[in-house]
Parts: sequence; structure tokens; C-alpha cells
Amino acid sequence: MQVGVFDVVENAAIHRDPEPIIAVSGVSKTFGTVHAVDTIDLKIFRGETVALLGPNGAGKTTTINMLLGLLTPTTGSIHIFRMSPTKAIQQSLVGAMIQEGKMIPGVTISEFIDFVRSLHPHPLPKDQLIEIAGLQGLLGRRLDRLSGGQTQRVRFSMAIAGNPELLLLDEPTAAMDVETRREFWSSMQAYASLGHTILFATHYLEEAEAFASRLVIIARGKIVIDGTIEFIQQQYGEKRVTCNVPADAISAASQLAGVQRYETHNHYITLFTGDVDATVRALAASTIPWQNISISGIALEDIFLSLVRKGESK
Repeated sequence: MQVGVFDVVENAAIHRDPEPIIAVSGVSKTFGTVHAVDTIDLKIFRGETVALLGPNGAGKTTTINMLLGLLTPTTGSIHIFRMSPTKAIQQSLVGAMIQEGKMIPGVTISEFIDFVRSLHPHPLPKDQLIEIAGLQGLLGRRLDRLSGGQTQRVRFSMAIAGNPELLLLDEPTAAMDVETRREFWSSMQAYASLGHTILFATHYLEEAEAFASRLVIIARGKIVIDGTIEFIQQQYGEKRVTCNVPADAISAASQLAGVQRYETHNHYITLFTGDVDATVRALAASTIPWQNISISGIALEDIFLSLVRKGESK
């Protein structure tokens, strides 16, 4: 099946509840002549961990801010738990971790956690909150004397303090080093394992690939594709059949069934094929003297970059 670059494709293999907890329909956001978000539709279902993936300036933060009721869509509608974003937040159904906002000077982490928990009717127990957010041993630290990674952990604790069913995170690991980032995602997985739904915006492909059950790729305010990693690779990832063949057999190899294009390097030919089974069967049945065959797919990074380039050219 051929899919256009702006055709949003859903993976029918994903089991979903009949009603989405996030329903975005025809939403756009313009700032003067700039279309930050351009007519998107999005549904997110209970229990999913979804990555909103795209380069800087793609519209990720604007989308998150509209889901939080911080921005009003220019067109379209947004419902969270069948209500407005503002009402969902007021009922402690949604927790958020956004890029903007300063910590309160002079206040310790423990004092801050107590304050934030007091704002919710059914907060997470303090000990559990501290453990999930990875704040053990830091409770006496002042908020204005934390490292960037420690500050992000505090913001995470604020996001989950009310035990929300839905978490919205905007570039949550932007200020973290590699080790702190790994610890953060371990905490996030612990929270998701309790049955919560998570939508996080990121430009780190490796984070999206490692921690999301579904990718929503966005470029220039438009959703490029929506689906699981496996589904995206099936739709856009050519298969590669690589083997060693003599120079005089290259032409014959390039004409095997399923082959769309080919590349050569030293004594090897790489066949890019739309039907790897047909290509391998044809190669095995041919008189081509091949050796050292291997089969691989195109890396997700290559697919992502290709889709983003196409999206940005529109």
C-alpha cells in the first residue's frame, strides 16, 4: 500500500479502548502568518505511551500547550476525557511537565512536594512520589540550587503528584545528561506500568524508539505519520539484500524480482527491494554466483529524516 507523506496511518494491530482519552479534530494554531500547527487530527487511547516526534520548530510545544489549555486553537476542537483541557486539569486527570517556568527560590524539595500534593484531592503517597521521581536523598535541597537534571526530576514529581491518568511532557530530558536521562525514563516506565497514559514531545529519535509504544511524527505543523515503529518500518522501510557477486553479474542481480534500485561497493551489491522474499527466491534460483548474503532493513533514523525532509518541503 502506498501512503502519501501527509496521510496519517493508524496501525490496526494496536488494541484500543473504543473511546480515546485525547481527541484532537481539525486543530490549527496560527501566530500572524505563521502556521505553527496546521490542521491536525489525533486520538490517543488509555494505556498508550506516545511520542510526538519532530525537529525543533515542528509544532510539538504548541500542540502540547493547546492540550493543556495554555493556548486556544485557531480552528478545531480538543477534548480530554470528553471534556475541555481546562476541566480535565482541574479534576487532576492531567499532569504536565513543560519547558517554561522557574522554581520557587528558598523552598526545599520536600516543602515543594508537600505543597503540590495539597493541591490535589487524591495525591500519590509522598514516599511513592519521591521514589518514582528519583528524589531520594535530595529532599533537603533548595529548588534554586539544583542542577538541570535535578530540576527536571522535581518538575516530573509535580506532574505526577496528583496521580493523573494522563501525563503530557514537553522535551522532558532536554537538560539531562545521558545517565540522568536513563534514570528519568526508568522512572517514567514505572509510572506508565501503573496503567497511566503518556504523551511526550521530543526531538530525540532514540528516546522515542526506546520508550514509546507509538510514534506521531510531525513536521512544519503537520502530522506526517502515526503508528508503531514496526508499522512505520513496514510502510516506509525498504529491505536490503546484500551479497558478494562478480562484476559481470551485477546487471543480472539488479533485475531480480522485487528489486527497486541497487548500489555497489567493492565486490558487494546491495539490492533495495519491495519484496525481500521474492528477491531472495529469485537469487537462489538464478545462475548468479553469489556469496555471503545478508538481509537488513533501513534504519528508523533514515525513515524519520526522509519523512521530515518531505514534510518540510511542502
